[in-house]
Amino acid sequence: MFIRNSVTYRTAERIKVGVCRNRGGTMAKQIVTILSLSSFLCPSPVETALPFKFRGQSTTTTATDDDDDIDLNPSSVRMVDTEIDGFTGIPTYHIHSSQPGSRRNAVVDSFFAETSPSTATSNSSVTSLQLSNMIKQKANEISDFLVYSRRSLHQHPELMYQEQATSAYVQSVLRELDIPFTTGWGVNTVPHRIDGPGGYGVVADIGTGQQPCVLLRADMDALPIVERTEGVDEFKSRNKGKMHACGHDGHTTMLLGAATLLKSMEDSINGTVRLVFQPAEEGGAGAKRMREEGVLTMEPKPQQAFAQHLWPTIPSGTIASRPGPILAAAERFEILVAGVGGHAAMPHLTVDPIVVASSMVMNLQTLVSRNLSPLESGVCSITKFEAGDAFNVIPHSAVLRGTIRALSMDTLLLLQKRVQHVVETTAAVHGANVTITYSPDFYPPTINDPELFNSFSKDVAGLVADNGQLSDIEPTMGAEDFSFIAESVPSTFFLLGQGSGKAPDTSYGLHHPHFALDESVLPRGVQLHVNVALRALHKLANEST
Repeated sequence: MFIRNSVTYRTAERIKVGVCRNRGGTMAKQIVTILSLSSFLCPSPVETALPFKFRGQSTTTTATDDDDDIDLNPSSVRMVDTEIDGFTGIPTYHIHSSQPGSRRNAVVDSFFAETSPSTATSNSSVTSLQLSNMIKQKANEISDFLVYSRRSLHQHPELMYQEQATSAYVQSVLRELDIPFTTGWGVNTVPHRIDGPGGYGVVADIGTGQQPCVLLRADMDALPIVERTEGVDEFKSRNKGKMHACGHDGHTTMLLGAATLLKSMEDSINGTVRLVFQPAEEGGAGAKRMREEGVLTMEPKPQQAFAQHLWPTIPSGTIASRPGPILAAAERFEILVAGVGGHAAMPHLTVDPIVVASSMVMNLQTLVSRNLSPLESGVCSITKFEAGDAFNVIPHSAVLRGTIRALSMDTLLLLQKRVQHVVETTAAVHGANVTITYSPDFYPPTINDPELFNSFSKDVAGLVADNGQLSDIEPTMGAEDFSFIAESVPSTFFLLGQGSGKAPDTSYGLHHPHFALDESVLPRGVQLHVNVALRALHKLANEST
């Protein structure tokens, strides 16, 4: 029996919590206060290099089992002297604007004044080269904040649709940067299948509020993994059984860094940059929920979208991508085999679900090799087998869990159909019953728009990569729910190399309990965000005239 849950879409309530002040302001000095989730990094007051100054008395804390239940609301995160789950005197960083009282930037003004099409994608002009150098300098200047922010988030990982503290931290940073934002995005529409209410997504716009508009996205959720990374004891996960093993703490941090730079030059930006802090990427289809809730249709509508993922299998400092499919379509399934249990000494009186399920596992191994062309790509993996509780009892049921992957929706649907057929016929041969349950939302392939990639993205990424060019890479069978955005808006998904091999070893794969992040690449990720945003707006503006 084929089961796909039917869900009723519920519109997320929008709660506008940002404060919008007059652009330019009247303050003699712009002071932006960025708050950390905890004080673990600074046991005593210290001074750091500009543009940051540590302020406030911190206290050393010890991780406890209760840390899983940290409950941070936005107002409590903002307050320096508020006690949060035992934390007091949360350290505060102050970023001083290079142009007090102003959000204009002469380099950005000159860049948008250029009308040459090549200005957006190369450093052939003086203004374009100045822009690249200025962004690089500003990104490096906030490296202390990037490391501090990433480590704070890393210490408090939260699973999909439960990113309350992470969202509160993002909101606190945006609020202190004077960036208006909305919350309530990414509501969980299948709470009977996935724990957590959701609604922790955050969306912010920087710029004119008018077209052209481009979108930058970062995911925020963590994984149910026990962290075993060595050499990071000072900021290891404090939430038992949860870990940022896919780099989402870095993704969130890099987009906050981009927000810092973009806000400082807002009055010079010709158009709007939409920042999307997305929950529930790890199987929860948070991007699909936000798309359903209108993140791509509210004005100004994004005309292009960009995202990046830290990638441990390519060297630190490199940037890789490709036109067309870069990540796979993915579906996951659970197979319940119902047989007839009994005494292990009398198997002839049973319908052994272990034998039936074992046959299914073996039969599914030919799914790709005998159903797909050798020139097509597909995966079918059984990743969990559960049955029985005693050595002398044949159980009445067995459960298989697994996933299918492909680089096109046609191939994924073909594999899904063949899984169904193999499972049902195998059960029938043995006289068992079977039920297959699929995920509420399968992921489509992540496809980089070929025209956008070839005419823009590959060249801009080359301006940021340390080797001066975008590296080509083969598609991977990993999946990403940025694919839901890329289905609707021309998009590019970049892979940011972080496989330095430094201590701790940053070449461990994604979702590995020893995964470690090369923090030296965080400023480069900020550079990539800001460059693609400003240069895409420049290109779009000139194409519309």
